[in-house]
Amino acid sequence: MTVEHQETRLGLVTGATGYVGSNVVTELLDRGWAIRTLSRSRDKALSMPWGERIVPEGTSARAGQVEVVQGDASAAEDVKRALSGAHTAWYLLHSMSSGDDFMRDEKQMAETFGAAARAAGIRRIVFLGGLHPDDEELSEHLASRVAVGEILMDTGVPTAALQAGVVLGAQSSSFQMLRHLSERLPGAIGPAWIQHEITPISVRDAVFYLASAADLPEDMNRTFDIGGPDTLPYIDMMKRYARTWGKIPRVVITAPVTTPQLASYWISLVTTVDHSLISPLISSLLHDTVLKERDLETMVGRPPGGNQSFEDAVHDALDRPQTRRWTKVFTGVSLAVGACAVLGSTLTDPKNSWYKTLELPSWQPPAVIFPWVWTTLYADIAAINALTIADLLENDDRPGARRHAAALGVNLALNAGWPGMFFRSKKPAFSTVWAAALTASSIDLVRRAHRSSPERGVLLAPYAAWSGFATVLNGAIARLNRPNKH
Repeated sequence: MTVEHQETRLGLVTGATGYVGSNVVTELLDRGWAIRTLSRSRDKALSMPWGERIVPEGTSARAGQVEVVQGDASAAEDVKRALSGAHTAWYLLHSMSSGDDFMRDEKQMAETFGAAARAAGIRRIVFLGGLHPDDEELSEHLASRVAVGEILMDTGVPTAALQAGVVLGAQSSSFQMLRHLSERLPGAIGPAWIQHEITPISVRDAVFYLASAADLPEDMNRTFDIGGPDTLPYIDMMKRYARTWGKIPRVVITAPVTTPQLASYWISLVTTVDHSLISPLISSLLHDTVLKERDLETMVGRPPGGNQSFEDAVHDALDRPQTRRWTKVFTGVSLAVGACAVLGSTLTDPKNSWYKTLELPSWQPPAVIFPWVWTTLYADIAAINALTIADLLENDDRPGARRHAAALGVNLALNAGWPGMFFRSKKPAFSTVWAAALTASSIDLVRRAHRSSPERGVLLAPYAAWSGFATVLNGAIARLNRPNKH
Protein backbone atom coordinates (compact mmCIF):
# COMPACT_ATOMS: atom_id res chain seq x y z
CA MET A 1 0.00 0.00 0.00
CA THR A 2 1.44 3.36 -0.97
CA VAL A 3 2.13 6.20 1.43
CA GLU A 4 -0.15 8.43 -0.64
CA HIS A 5 -3.03 5.97 -0.12
CA GLN A 6 -2.32 5.76 3.58
CA GLU A 7 -2.46 9.53 3.93
CA THR A 8 -5.97 9.68 2.48
CA ARG A 9 -7.52 6.93 4.62
CA LEU A 10 -10.14 7.95 7.17
CA GLY A 11 -10.29 5.89 10.34
CA LEU A 12 -13.04 5.97 12.95
CA VAL A 13 -11.84 5.41 16.51
CA THR A 14 -14.43 4.74 19.20
CA GLY A 15 -13.29 4.93 22.82
CA ALA A 16 -10.82 7.60 21.67
CA THR A 17 -10.83 9.44 25.01
CA GLY A 18 -9.86 6.27 26.89
CA TYR A 19 -6.24 5.50 27.62
CA VAL A 20 -5.60 2.91 24.89
CA GLY A 21 -7.93 4.64 22.42
CA SER A 22 -6.20 7.98 22.85
CA ASN A 23 -2.82 6.37 22.16
CA VAL A 24 -4.23 4.63 19.08
CA VAL A 25 -5.41 8.00 17.73
CA THR A 26 -1.94 9.47 18.22
CA GLU A 27 -0.29 6.50 16.49
CA LEU A 28 -2.66 6.66 13.51
CA LEU A 29 -2.15 10.40 13.13
CA ASP A 30 1.61 9.86 13.11
CA ARG A 31 1.10 7.25 10.38
CA GLY A 32 -0.72 9.76 8.21
CA TRP A 33 -4.34 8.79 8.80
CA ALA A 34 -7.24 11.21 8.94
CA ILE A 35 -9.15 10.36 12.11
CA ARG A 36 -12.74 10.69 13.16
CA THR A 37 -13.84 10.01 16.72
CA LEU A 38 -17.28 9.24 18.11
CA SER A 39 -17.34 10.98 21.47
CA ARG A 40 -20.08 11.98 23.90
CA SER A 41 -18.18 15.16 24.75
CA ARG A 42 -16.30 17.34 22.27
CA ASP A 43 -14.74 19.19 25.22
CA LYS A 44 -13.23 15.97 26.54
CA ALA A 45 -11.83 15.19 23.10
CA LEU A 46 -10.28 18.66 23.00
CA SER A 47 -8.49 17.89 26.29
CA MET A 48 -6.71 14.86 24.80
CA PRO A 49 -3.02 15.01 23.78
CA TRP A 50 -4.20 15.20 20.15
CA GLY A 51 -6.83 17.84 20.94
CA GLU A 52 -4.90 20.55 19.11
CA ARG A 53 -5.28 18.52 15.90
CA ILE A 54 -9.08 18.61 16.04
CA VAL A 55 -10.60 20.55 13.15
CA PRO A 56 -13.52 23.01 13.59
CA GLU A 57 -17.02 21.57 13.72
CA GLY A 58 -18.39 20.82 10.27
CA THR A 59 -14.88 20.48 8.80
CA SER A 60 -13.55 17.19 7.42
CA ALA A 61 -10.23 15.93 8.75
CA ARG A 62 -7.26 15.58 6.45
CA ALA A 63 -4.14 13.51 6.99
CA GLY A 64 -2.86 14.09 10.52
CA GLN A 65 -6.09 15.76 11.66
CA VAL A 66 -9.07 14.73 13.81
CA GLU A 67 -12.76 15.42 13.37
CA VAL A 68 -15.16 14.79 16.24
CA VAL A 69 -18.64 13.40 15.81
CA GLN A 70 -20.51 14.07 19.01
CA GLY A 71 -22.82 11.22 19.83
CA ASP A 72 -23.51 7.96 21.65
CA ALA A 73 -22.17 4.59 20.47
CA SER A 74 -25.42 2.94 21.53
CA ALA A 75 -27.50 5.18 19.21
CA ALA A 76 -27.76 3.77 15.69
CA GLU A 77 -28.06 7.16 13.98
CA ASP A 78 -24.96 8.51 15.74
CA VAL A 79 -22.98 5.41 14.79
CA LYS A 80 -24.16 5.68 11.19
CA ARG A 81 -23.00 9.32 10.97
CA ALA A 82 -19.63 8.47 12.49
CA LEU A 83 -18.96 5.53 10.12
CA SER A 84 -19.95 7.32 6.91
CA GLY A 85 -17.00 7.40 4.50
CA ALA A 86 -14.55 5.68 6.87
CA HIS A 87 -12.07 3.06 5.65
CA THR A 88 -11.37 1.25 8.96
CA ALA A 89 -13.12 1.38 12.33
CA TRP A 90 -11.50 0.71 15.70
CA TYR A 91 -14.00 -0.62 18.22
CA LEU A 92 -12.37 0.15 21.58
CA LEU A 93 -15.49 0.38 23.71
CA HIS A 94 -16.02 -1.59 26.90
CA SER A 95 -18.42 -0.75 29.66
CA MET A 96 -16.98 -1.35 33.12
CA SER A 97 -20.41 -1.53 34.71
CA SER A 98 -22.10 -4.66 35.98
CA GLY A 99 -25.55 -6.03 36.65
CA ASP A 100 -28.22 -8.07 34.93
CA ASP A 101 -28.24 -5.91 31.79
CA PHE A 102 -24.47 -5.61 31.39
CA MET A 103 -23.96 -8.44 28.90
CA ARG A 104 -27.12 -7.57 26.98
CA ASP A 105 -26.08 -3.92 26.60
CA GLU A 106 -22.60 -4.88 25.46
CA LYS A 107 -24.00 -7.23 22.81
CA GLN A 108 -26.60 -4.75 21.59
CA MET A 109 -24.01 -2.02 21.18
CA ALA A 110 -21.73 -4.35 19.19
CA GLU A 111 -24.64 -5.48 17.01
CA THR A 112 -25.61 -1.85 16.32
CA PHE A 113 -22.04 -0.98 15.40
CA GLY A 114 -21.53 -4.06 13.25
CA ALA A 115 -24.73 -3.51 11.25
CA ALA A 116 -23.86 0.14 10.63
CA ALA A 117 -20.30 -0.77 9.61
CA ARG A 118 -21.58 -3.29 7.08
CA ALA A 119 -24.07 -0.76 5.64
CA ALA A 120 -21.34 1.90 5.43
CA GLY A 121 -18.99 -0.39 3.49
CA ILE A 122 -16.25 -0.34 6.14
CA ARG A 123 -13.21 -2.32 4.93
CA ARG A 124 -12.15 -3.55 8.37
CA ILE A 125 -13.04 -3.48 12.05
CA VAL A 126 -10.27 -3.68 14.65
CA PHE A 127 -11.36 -4.72 18.14
CA LEU A 128 -9.48 -5.11 21.42
CA GLY A 129 -10.64 -7.92 23.70
CA GLY A 130 -9.00 -10.04 26.36
CA LEU A 131 -6.87 -13.16 26.44
CA HIS A 132 -8.78 -16.06 27.95
CA PRO A 133 -8.69 -19.84 28.37
CA ASP A 134 -10.78 -21.92 25.99
CA ASP A 135 -11.97 -24.59 28.42
CA GLU A 136 -13.30 -22.64 31.41
CA GLU A 137 -16.48 -20.79 32.29
CA LEU A 138 -15.43 -17.17 32.02
CA SER A 139 -16.23 -14.28 34.33
CA GLU A 140 -18.99 -11.93 33.19
CA HIS A 141 -16.67 -9.21 31.93
CA LEU A 142 -14.26 -11.52 30.14
CA ALA A 143 -17.15 -13.44 28.60
CA SER A 144 -18.60 -10.15 27.33
CA ARG A 145 -15.30 -9.35 25.59
CA VAL A 146 -15.39 -12.72 23.85
CA ALA A 147 -19.04 -12.29 22.86
CA VAL A 148 -18.45 -8.81 21.41
CA GLY A 149 -15.54 -10.09 19.33
CA GLU A 150 -17.69 -12.90 17.94
CA ILE A 151 -20.53 -10.51 17.09
CA LEU A 152 -18.20 -8.22 15.17
CA MET A 153 -16.60 -11.11 13.30
CA ASP A 154 -20.08 -12.34 12.32
CA THR A 155 -21.14 -9.01 10.76
CA GLY A 156 -19.67 -9.74 7.34
CA VAL A 157 -17.09 -6.98 7.81
CA PRO A 158 -13.55 -8.42 8.07
CA THR A 159 -12.62 -8.07 11.71
CA ALA A 160 -9.33 -8.38 13.54
CA ALA A 161 -10.25 -9.20 17.14
CA LEU A 162 -7.04 -8.63 19.09
CA GLN A 163 -6.83 -10.25 22.53
CA ALA A 164 -4.52 -8.86 25.21
CA GLY A 165 -3.82 -9.45 28.89
CA VAL A 166 -2.76 -6.79 31.39
CA VAL A 167 -1.76 -3.59 29.56
CA LEU A 168 1.32 -1.96 31.09
CA GLY A 169 1.07 1.80 30.78
CA ALA A 170 0.98 4.85 33.03
CA GLN A 171 -2.79 5.44 32.91
CA SER A 172 -3.92 1.86 32.46
CA SER A 173 -6.21 0.94 35.36
CA SER A 174 -4.80 -2.59 35.53
CA PHE A 175 -1.27 -1.19 35.68
CA GLN A 176 -2.20 1.37 38.33
CA MET A 177 -3.62 -1.44 40.45
CA LEU A 178 -0.44 -3.50 40.02
CA ARG A 179 1.77 -0.51 40.71
CA HIS A 180 0.14 0.65 43.92
CA LEU A 181 -0.24 -2.83 45.34
CA SER A 182 3.48 -3.33 44.69
CA GLU A 183 4.59 0.05 46.02
CA ARG A 184 2.35 0.52 49.02
CA LEU A 185 2.28 -3.00 50.47
CA PRO A 186 5.52 -4.41 51.91
CA GLY A 187 3.66 -7.70 52.08
CA ALA A 188 0.17 -9.06 51.67
CA ILE A 189 -2.12 -12.04 51.96
CA GLY A 190 -3.53 -12.34 48.47
CA PRO A 191 -6.32 -14.37 46.89
CA ALA A 192 -5.62 -17.46 44.80
CA TRP A 193 -5.81 -15.53 41.52
CA ILE A 194 -2.45 -13.87 42.16
CA GLN A 195 -0.94 -17.21 41.13
CA HIS A 196 -2.64 -17.21 37.72
CA GLU A 197 -0.41 -16.92 34.65
CA ILE A 198 -0.57 -13.69 32.62
CA THR A 199 1.06 -12.50 29.41
CA PRO A 200 1.17 -8.71 29.86
CA ILE A 201 1.83 -6.27 27.03
CA SER A 202 3.16 -2.72 27.04
CA VAL A 203 0.78 -0.03 25.86
CA ARG A 204 3.33 0.88 23.18
CA ASP A 205 3.20 -2.61 21.69
CA ALA A 206 -0.59 -2.94 22.03
CA VAL A 207 -1.06 0.31 20.15
CA PHE A 208 1.38 -0.77 17.45
CA TYR A 209 -0.57 -3.98 16.78
CA LEU A 210 -3.95 -2.22 16.90
CA ALA A 211 -2.83 0.33 14.33
CA SER A 212 -1.04 -2.23 12.14
CA ALA A 213 -4.07 -4.54 12.02
CA ALA A 214 -5.65 -2.12 9.52
CA ASP A 215 -3.18 -3.40 6.91
CA LEU A 216 -4.10 -7.09 7.18
CA PRO A 217 -5.32 -8.84 4.00
CA GLU A 218 -8.89 -7.82 3.25
CA ASP A 219 -10.32 -11.31 3.77
CA MET A 220 -8.74 -11.82 7.22
CA ASN A 221 -11.49 -12.31 9.81
CA ARG A 222 -10.28 -13.87 13.06
CA THR A 223 -8.89 -13.40 16.55
CA PHE A 224 -5.24 -12.62 17.23
CA ASP A 225 -3.38 -12.94 20.53
CA ILE A 226 -0.99 -10.11 21.35
CA GLY A 227 1.45 -9.98 24.24
CA GLY A 228 4.96 -9.23 25.40
CA PRO A 229 7.78 -11.75 25.75
CA ASP A 230 7.05 -12.58 29.41
CA THR A 231 4.42 -14.90 30.88
CA LEU A 232 4.33 -14.91 34.66
CA PRO A 233 1.97 -15.09 37.66
CA TYR A 234 0.49 -11.85 38.99
CA ILE A 235 2.43 -12.33 42.22
CA ASP A 236 5.68 -12.34 40.23
CA MET A 237 4.60 -9.18 38.44
CA MET A 238 4.31 -7.49 41.83
CA LYS A 239 7.74 -8.75 42.89
CA ARG A 240 9.41 -7.83 39.60
CA TYR A 241 7.85 -4.38 39.71
CA ALA A 242 9.30 -3.84 43.19
CA ARG A 243 12.68 -5.16 42.10
CA THR A 244 12.70 -2.93 39.01
CA TRP A 245 12.54 0.16 41.20
CA GLY A 246 14.90 -1.12 43.89
CA LYS A 247 12.28 -1.64 46.57
CA ILE A 248 12.54 -4.19 49.36
CA PRO A 249 11.37 -7.70 48.36
CA ARG A 250 7.62 -8.14 48.71
CA VAL A 251 6.37 -11.09 50.73
CA VAL A 252 3.00 -12.25 49.40
CA ILE A 253 1.20 -15.43 50.40
CA THR A 254 -2.07 -16.76 49.05
CA ALA A 255 -5.27 -17.35 50.98
CA PRO A 256 -7.85 -19.39 49.04
CA VAL A 257 -10.64 -18.15 51.31
CA THR A 258 -10.23 -14.57 50.07
CA THR A 259 -13.11 -13.76 47.72
CA PRO A 260 -13.00 -11.33 44.76
CA GLN A 261 -15.49 -9.10 46.60
CA LEU A 262 -13.30 -8.97 49.70
CA ALA A 263 -10.23 -8.37 47.55
CA SER A 264 -11.98 -5.45 45.84
CA TYR A 265 -12.32 -3.68 49.21
CA TRP A 266 -8.67 -3.77 50.15
CA ILE A 267 -7.58 -2.95 46.59
CA SER A 268 -9.85 0.11 46.66
CA LEU A 269 -8.34 1.00 50.04
CA VAL A 270 -4.73 0.78 48.87
CA THR A 271 -4.81 1.94 45.24
CA THR A 272 -6.01 4.93 43.22
CA VAL A 273 -8.30 2.75 41.09
CA ASP A 274 -11.98 3.63 41.30
CA HIS A 275 -14.00 0.96 43.11
CA SER A 276 -16.34 0.57 40.13
CA LEU A 277 -13.40 -0.54 37.98
CA ILE A 278 -11.86 -3.00 40.42
CA SER A 279 -14.44 -5.76 40.06
CA PRO A 280 -14.03 -6.08 36.26
CA LEU A 281 -10.25 -5.83 36.62
CA ILE A 282 -10.24 -8.68 39.14
CA SER A 283 -12.62 -10.71 36.98
CA SER A 284 -10.06 -10.68 34.17
CA LEU A 285 -7.50 -12.13 36.61
CA LEU A 286 -9.65 -15.05 37.72
CA HIS A 287 -8.27 -17.10 34.80
CA ASP A 288 -4.91 -17.75 33.20
CA THR A 289 -4.70 -15.10 30.46
CA VAL A 290 -1.85 -16.48 28.41
CA LEU A 291 -0.92 -15.79 24.79
CA LYS A 292 -1.29 -18.94 22.67
CA GLU A 293 -0.12 -17.74 19.22
CA ARG A 294 1.78 -14.83 17.65
CA ASP A 295 0.32 -14.88 14.15
CA LEU A 296 -0.22 -11.13 14.01
CA GLU A 297 3.47 -10.52 14.59
CA THR A 298 4.26 -12.69 11.57
CA MET A 299 1.82 -10.75 9.39
CA VAL A 300 2.49 -7.13 10.39
CA GLY A 301 5.91 -7.37 12.05
CA ARG A 302 6.95 -6.30 15.54
CA PRO A 303 7.40 -2.81 16.96
CA PRO A 304 10.84 -1.24 16.40
CA GLY A 305 13.23 -3.01 18.76
CA GLY A 306 10.82 -5.88 19.33
CA ASN A 307 8.21 -6.44 22.03
CA GLN A 308 9.05 -4.72 25.29
CA SER A 309 9.94 -6.82 28.31
CA PHE A 310 8.02 -6.37 31.56
CA GLU A 311 10.83 -4.27 33.03
CA ASP A 312 11.16 -2.07 29.93
CA ALA A 313 7.41 -1.45 29.89
CA VAL A 314 7.48 -0.46 33.57
CA HIS A 315 10.37 1.94 32.97
CA ASP A 316 8.55 3.51 30.03
CA ALA A 317 5.38 3.99 32.08
CA LEU A 318 6.96 5.84 35.01
CA ASP A 319 9.92 7.86 36.14
CA ARG A 320 11.76 7.30 39.42
CA PRO A 321 10.28 10.28 41.35
CA GLN A 322 6.79 8.87 40.83
CA THR A 323 7.78 5.53 42.33
CA ARG A 324 9.21 7.25 45.42
CA ARG A 325 6.20 9.46 46.05
CA TRP A 326 4.41 7.01 48.32
CA THR A 327 7.46 6.44 50.52
CA LYS A 328 7.98 10.20 50.96
CA VAL A 329 4.33 10.90 51.74
CA PHE A 330 3.97 7.99 54.16
CA THR A 331 7.21 8.90 55.94
CA GLY A 332 6.20 12.56 56.28
CA VAL A 333 2.71 11.80 57.58
CA SER A 334 4.01 9.13 59.96
CA LEU A 335 6.57 11.53 61.44
CA ALA A 336 3.87 14.17 61.97
CA VAL A 337 1.53 11.68 63.62
CA GLY A 338 4.40 10.30 65.70
CA ALA A 339 5.27 13.80 66.94
CA CYS A 340 1.63 14.32 67.86
CA ALA A 341 1.60 11.05 69.80
CA VAL A 342 4.79 11.89 71.70
CA LEU A 343 3.60 15.39 72.63
CA GLY A 344 0.18 14.13 73.66
CA SER A 345 1.72 11.39 75.79
CA THR A 346 4.04 13.90 77.45
CA LEU A 347 1.12 16.13 78.40
CA THR A 348 -1.04 13.25 79.63
CA ASP A 349 -0.67 12.75 83.36
CA PRO A 350 -3.38 10.62 84.98
CA LYS A 351 -1.33 10.61 88.20
CA ASN A 352 -1.72 14.38 88.44
CA SER A 353 -2.86 15.27 91.97
CA TRP A 354 -5.59 17.57 90.58
CA TYR A 355 -6.88 14.79 88.34
CA LYS A 356 -7.09 12.45 91.33
CA THR A 357 -9.46 14.86 93.06
CA LEU A 358 -11.97 14.80 90.19
CA GLU A 359 -15.23 12.95 90.39
CA LEU A 360 -15.31 10.68 87.32
CA PRO A 361 -18.35 9.09 85.66
CA SER A 362 -18.89 5.43 86.51
CA TRP A 363 -18.84 4.50 82.81
CA GLN A 364 -15.35 5.88 82.16
CA PRO A 365 -13.09 3.08 80.78
CA PRO A 366 -10.03 2.07 82.81
CA ALA A 367 -7.08 4.40 82.29
CA VAL A 368 -4.93 1.54 81.02
CA ILE A 369 -7.08 1.20 77.89
CA PHE A 370 -6.42 4.72 76.61
CA PRO A 371 -2.76 4.26 75.48
CA TRP A 372 -3.66 1.11 73.54
CA VAL A 373 -6.63 2.71 71.82
CA TRP A 374 -4.73 5.87 70.91
CA THR A 375 -1.75 3.87 69.58
CA THR A 376 -4.05 1.92 67.27
CA LEU A 377 -5.80 5.10 66.16
CA TYR A 378 -2.50 6.87 65.47
CA ALA A 379 -1.49 4.04 63.11
CA ASP A 380 -4.89 4.35 61.44
CA ILE A 381 -4.52 8.13 61.06
CA ALA A 382 -1.07 7.78 59.50
CA ALA A 383 -2.03 5.09 56.99
CA ILE A 384 -5.36 6.51 55.80
CA ASN A 385 -4.21 10.10 55.48
CA ALA A 386 -0.98 9.11 53.72
CA LEU A 387 -3.02 7.12 51.18
CA THR A 388 -5.39 10.03 50.62
CA ILE A 389 -2.66 12.63 50.15
CA ALA A 390 -0.64 10.31 47.89
CA ASP A 391 -3.69 9.74 45.67
CA LEU A 392 -4.29 13.47 45.33
CA LEU A 393 -0.68 13.89 44.22
CA GLU A 394 -1.03 10.97 41.80
CA ASN A 395 -3.99 12.78 40.25
CA ASP A 396 -1.93 15.99 39.95
CA ASP A 397 -4.21 17.70 42.47
CA ARG A 398 -1.48 19.49 44.45
CA PRO A 399 -3.85 22.15 45.83
CA GLY A 400 -6.11 19.36 47.10
CA ALA A 401 -3.11 17.58 48.66
CA ARG A 402 -2.06 20.80 50.40
CA ARG A 403 -5.58 21.37 51.73
CA HIS A 404 -5.75 17.84 53.09
CA ALA A 405 -2.30 18.18 54.66
CA ALA A 406 -3.41 21.45 56.29
CA ALA A 407 -6.58 19.82 57.63
CA LEU A 408 -4.49 16.97 59.02
CA GLY A 409 -2.08 19.46 60.60
CA VAL A 410 -4.92 21.24 62.38
CA ASN A 411 -6.28 17.92 63.59
CA LEU A 412 -2.93 16.76 64.93
CA ALA A 413 -2.40 20.09 66.70
CA LEU A 414 -5.79 19.75 68.39
CA ASN A 415 -5.04 16.12 69.19
CA ALA A 416 -1.65 16.86 70.73
CA GLY A 417 -2.92 19.88 72.66
CA TRP A 418 -6.01 18.28 74.18
CA PRO A 419 -4.21 16.44 77.04
CA GLY A 420 -2.55 19.72 78.01
CA MET A 421 -5.91 21.45 78.12
CA PHE A 422 -7.34 18.68 80.29
CA PHE A 423 -4.49 17.81 82.65
CA ARG A 424 -2.70 21.17 82.84
CA SER A 425 -5.40 23.84 82.60
CA LYS A 426 -7.52 22.28 85.36
CA LYS A 427 -10.61 23.51 83.49
CA PRO A 428 -12.65 20.54 82.22
CA ALA A 429 -15.18 22.86 80.57
CA PHE A 430 -12.48 24.47 78.44
CA SER A 431 -10.99 21.10 77.51
CA THR A 432 -14.48 19.97 76.48
CA VAL A 433 -14.62 22.78 73.92
CA TRP A 434 -11.16 21.77 72.74
CA ALA A 435 -12.25 18.13 72.43
CA ALA A 436 -15.34 19.22 70.47
CA ALA A 437 -13.10 21.08 68.02
CA LEU A 438 -10.97 17.93 67.69
CA THR A 439 -14.12 15.89 66.98
CA ALA A 440 -15.25 18.32 64.27
CA SER A 441 -11.80 18.22 62.72
CA SER A 442 -11.76 14.41 62.86
CA ILE A 443 -15.15 14.22 61.14
CA ASP A 444 -13.78 16.49 58.42
CA LEU A 445 -10.83 14.13 57.90
CA VAL A 446 -13.22 11.18 57.64
CA ARG A 447 -15.25 13.08 55.05
CA ARG A 448 -12.14 13.80 53.00
CA ALA A 449 -10.95 10.20 53.24
CA HIS A 450 -14.37 8.88 52.24
CA ARG A 451 -14.36 11.11 49.17
CA SER A 452 -11.06 9.54 48.17
CA SER A 453 -12.29 5.99 48.87
CA PRO A 454 -15.34 4.86 50.88
CA GLU A 455 -13.23 2.12 52.48
CA ARG A 456 -10.81 4.73 53.83
CA GLY A 457 -13.65 6.72 55.34
CA VAL A 458 -14.97 3.62 57.09
CA LEU A 459 -11.56 2.74 58.54
CA LEU A 460 -10.94 6.29 59.77
CA ALA A 461 -14.43 6.66 61.29
CA PRO A 462 -13.42 5.05 64.64
CA TYR A 463 -11.00 7.96 65.17
CA ALA A 464 -13.83 10.48 64.87
CA ALA A 465 -16.01 8.30 67.09
CA TRP A 466 -13.32 8.10 69.78
CA SER A 467 -12.80 11.86 69.58
CA GLY A 468 -16.54 12.27 70.06
CA PHE A 469 -16.40 9.95 73.04
CA ALA A 470 -13.62 12.10 74.53
CA THR A 471 -15.84 15.16 74.12
CA VAL A 472 -18.74 13.46 75.89
CA LEU A 473 -16.43 12.24 78.66
CA ASN A 474 -14.96 15.73 79.11
CA GLY A 475 -18.44 17.19 79.32
CA ALA A 476 -19.52 14.63 81.90
CA ILE A 477 -16.46 15.33 84.05
CA ALA A 478 -17.07 19.07 83.76
CA ARG A 479 -20.68 18.65 84.94
CA LEU A 480 -19.74 16.38 87.83
CA ASN A 481 -17.11 18.82 89.06
CA ARG A 482 -18.90 22.17 88.69
CA PRO A 483 -17.66 24.59 91.41
CA ASN A 484 -21.22 25.32 92.61
CA LYS A 485 -22.50 21.74 92.32
CA HIS A 486 -24.97 20.82 95.07
